[in-house]
Amino acid sequence: MGDPLERLGSEAAAGLESCMKEELSMDIDPPFRQNVATAEDWRKALHKVVPAVVVLRTTAPRAFDTEAAGASYATGFVVDKSRGIILTNRHVVKPGPVVAEAMFVNREEIPVHPIYRDPVHDFGFFRYDPGAIQFLNYEEIPLDPEAAAVGLEIRVVGNDSGEKVSILAGTLARLDRDAPHYKKDGYNDFNTFYMQAASGTKGGSSGSPVINWQGRAVALNAGSKSSSASAFFLPLERVVRALTYLQKNKDANGNVWEATTIPRGTLQMTLLHKGFDETRRLGLKSQTEQIVRQASPIGETGMLVVDSVVPGGPAHKHLEPGDVLVRVNGEVITQFLVLEKLLDDNVEQTIELQIERGGSPMTVKLTVQDLHSITPDYFLEISGAVIQPLSYQQARNFRFNCGLVYVAEPGYMLSRAGVPRHAIIKKFVGEDIAKVDELLAVLSKLSRGARVPLEYVSHVDRHRNKSVLVTVDRHEWYAPAQIYTRNDSTGLWMPRPAIPSQPLCNPATVSYDEKEVMCRTIASTGGESGILETRTSCTEMEGMNGNGRIQTSGESSPSTPLFQEESNDPKRGDTKRRRMQEQLADQGMLSDSIHEPREEILEDAQNLDNTEPMDDWGGTAANASKAEQVIEATLVMFEVHVPPSCMLDGVHSQHFFGTGVIVYHSQSMGLAAVDKNTVAVSVSDVMLSFAAFPMEIPGEVVFLHPVHNYALVAYDPSALGTAGAAVVCAAELLPEPTLRRGDSVYLIGLSRNLQATSRKSTVTNPCAALNIGSADCPRYRATNMEVIELDTDFGSTFSGVLTDENGRVQALWASFSTQLKYGCNSSEDHQFVRGIPIYAISEVLDKIICGVKGPPLLINGRKMPMPLARILEVELYPTLLSKARSFGLSDEWVRDLKPRTF
Repeated sequence: MGDPLERLGSEAAAGLESCMKEELSMDIDPPFRQNVATAEDWRKALHKVVPAVVVLRTTAPRAFDTEAAGASYATGFVVDKSRGIILTNRHVVKPGPVVAEAMFVNREEIPVHPIYRDPVHDFGFFRYDPGAIQFLNYEEIPLDPEAAAVGLEIRVVGNDSGEKVSILAGTLARLDRDAPHYKKDGYNDFNTFYMQAASGTKGGSSGSPVINWQGRAVALNAGSKSSSASAFFLPLERVVRALTYLQKNKDANGNVWEATTIPRGTLQMTLLHKGFDETRRLGLKSQTEQIVRQASPIGETGMLVVDSVVPGGPAHKHLEPGDVLVRVNGEVITQFLVLEKLLDDNVEQTIELQIERGGSPMTVKLTVQDLHSITPDYFLEISGAVIQPLSYQQARNFRFNCGLVYVAEPGYMLSRAGVPRHAIIKKFVGEDIAKVDELLAVLSKLSRGARVPLEYVSHVDRHRNKSVLVTVDRHEWYAPAQIYTRNDSTGLWMPRPAIPSQPLCNPATVSYDEKEVMCRTIASTGGESGILETRTSCTEMEGMNGNGRIQTSGESSPSTPLFQEESNDPKRGDTKRRRMQEQLADQGMLSDSIHEPREEILEDAQNLDNTEPMDDWGGTAANASKAEQVIEATLVMFEVHVPPSCMLDGVHSQHFFGTGVIVYHSQSMGLAAVDKNTVAVSVSDVMLSFAAFPMEIPGEVVFLHPVHNYALVAYDPSALGTAGAAVVCAAELLPEPTLRRGDSVYLIGLSRNLQATSRKSTVTNPCAALNIGSADCPRYRATNMEVIELDTDFGSTFSGVLTDENGRVQALWASFSTQLKYGCNSSEDHQFVRGIPIYAISEVLDKIICGVKGPPLLINGRKMPMPLARILEVELYPTLLSKARSFGLSDEWVRDLKPRTF
């Protein structure tokens, strides 16, 4: 686990930190001339260096690999003026898409483009147009890795703490520090040494040159430790090698930048440098130690030991943690730099390693793998999610095989299903997924709105596969799926369509095979198999001729209602439910495995007068009140997801739950009422779960009152199937007479498992004036409303309806949102519940049903007029009559109003 005190030097997103050093120089005494450098020498050196140091402003528009999306400041410096090359850290260049610009000391700003980032070590290069700098004289900073030595005085020049130019002094104390480990799920350098000095660098200094008195860069600043002044520097040997390749490639291609291939080899293993005492404890023989000491440079203190091996790599099943490396191709190797040179020069070649494991010598032959082949250069973006092959960096962190399907950012579609960042996708729609191409092949067969199973594993719980239901984006909140591929010539990521364009399909057109797979997959995890079987069978019954409640006409005139009001006769509802239950029983769809005591409950229920029969999918409890028995079939649970790209009007969350009530139900359309603290904006994905039938279907927001706290959501009854449409019904609304103080009501709602809950309560205030203060940021708040207060309820998060003893709805028990402020700068969201008289909702509902003139809205494939809400552009608040008199209220009005308030 990473040291929480070690961090990257740039102000990049958390988790992108690195410091590194592969130099094993153990020189102790610095050259004499370095010790006598004067203040004038440093002034001259800094005069040359500062103009070549730039402030880098980078923006990562997409999460990728170890990096999160975000913006940061960092530092870089010019290492080749004629070709326009800037050196900085890898975590600044980013492994993924980046937009960057460099600002020189005279405030000239130019765009820069990435041309190389090392797959392992923390360095990378930007390029720029040298001709764009017109008003600054500057020189490139030469690289001098051999000059690094313990005791060397250095200066770190860069954008420390966002101050544009800071100069920090220090002395190199170590050249053989282990590479810092920052995060278990982020970028870490390895297989190298780092230098260390107490220079006290902070955020923004990543990529700063570490210079000597001659103005030469001896190292690259990378990270620091927050608990002390320690800073970590990357040695420059491999940086010089990579820069040489870039310069040669540019010279060979003239003025055009072409992609440069810099050979990099790997065995997919991590090594640590351990002292000889520790290697002896690991079983190293004395004879081997003597051979190594004689063959190594004077002052060598240890050997390389295997720390970890990536599954599926060249070293997997050949090397193990604790193996001591003795020779490679017959040469004694104790330094990271020598080993890395050998690997880079033998890509795709076989090398021979001699190791000691527990005192036993072993020889293994391994093929050096191309490091770039396991460093992804493309990703899939779908519904805001970034999916890519698992990189070597993250495979090493998580101990998974390289190339698996890795979720760098879950986006909207996957986060809605609960898939976290860093997840590895294992199965999709019942098919094994090992590559991104296999995922694309399955996605191309799905229709919009399809709900399919996905199986993934997380690095924090790697031994347990988890299954979720993913809903394919049906509203196109995001652009179509794209594949972005890195172009190393331009530094840009070029998009192309990931899935061939196909005609729009209704969510209901998902093939039966896919639904069968979904049922089979979830049932195998111990889920509600019986319910899933019922759901599939109901889908098959959608094409059957059912007994429709309402016959609608598509050619009705404006004077003719578009819909006929359906009957709410409870006896008629009981008859239909019994008939549907008998039909389902004949088809074998009622299973005792769902509710074991079902038969006894049914027997008891049949002995009750004026009660509904207990349905197999869960019905009213035997001791429930009549109001609860009547209203339960009309209740729905709303689950609302708001895409991040549609967080409009100050919506304070992306996920909402709440209870609503069906206020209209016919063959062609259903309408449910709910509060706006559940359905906040129309640009959202709304799913309805019915208490009367185990089915979840999508809904569409058709009406949001601009100031009052309620919304109307439409759904397609045909999506319920014949069985579902028969048992689901609309509530009977009772707008008159209005509730009075002291009236008894039943508060009825749904728990999260869709069980009806009720209690009898008393109205304490039928017309309490609502007064919600403004929030910190502009967002919806209910205004100009009179609400109902009760003496007892189920708490501030329980919503539902208020009914009379016969189950007729008198009010919507709605959730309201406000902000409570603590002190001057502190506040938090607060929820409370109040009743909204049903007559406010029924007025709008009647206009929709009767088809009054208004702007048309497409609902279930039909254009329907929506009523216009007229409001005063004024916000009213309650006040006492005594204060109103001071505002100029006449005595006549006071006499007229006084009896109504007492």
